[in-house]
Amino acid sequence: MTRRQLLRVFAVAFLAVVPSLAAGQAFEQLLKAVTQGDAKAVGDYLARGLDPDTADPDGNTILMIAARLGHQELVSLLISRKAGVGRRSPHGDTALMMASLKGHLAIAKLLVANGAQVSHPGWTPLHYAAFEGRSEVIRFLLEKGADKDGLAPNGFTPLMLAARGGHLEAARTLLHEDANVAIRGPIGETALSIAKGRKEVELESLLRRAGAVD
Repeated sequence: MTRRQLLRVFAVAFLAVVPSLAAGQAFEQLLKAVTQGDAKAVGDYLARGLDPDTADPDGNTILMIAARLGHQELVSLLISRKAGVGRRSPHGDTALMMASLKGHLAIAKLLVANGAQVSHPGWTPLHYAAFEGRSEVIRFLLEKGADKDGLAPNGFTPLMLAARGGHLEAARTLLHEDANVAIRGPIGETALSIAKGRKEVELESLLRRAGAVD
């Protein structure tokens, strides 16, 4: 199904909630309100019967969008209206993964407090946080039991992802929790070899002090 066809499906369903507007216009206004973090406007839609798990044409729920954009008040509102914190997009993303990717610590805490899973098969919130170097989120996820050495679908650990991005503080946070420096990727790479290849001198030194060897 194309994006245009998906939009038509969502718009038709949305018409029952806001009959005074053309379906497509109403749906676009909802997405605009979510993007802007307009909790009042979204709350009005919810009061008129909007499904809190409504998704955009790409399959991202409005909770995922709000989490990615850092709209904490809106995230809180959607959770209070029973939005599914564990729902996944067609690409496998969750609201917590989106918040972790963007470094929105308060939202990550809110989602976990309301049942969002920290660890699961495939890409995880910790992988996303490490990829972008979100050290505070990394620390929080580790405190909540995230697997510090879990392999992403590409065969990389969070430490390797942090090394690939040159994220010194993220790597330091992982190493503080004894992340394994010896794990090798699909072609034999390690966090150390990745750091060396990127000429990340400080990161290479940090890894060596943690026991990494060539």
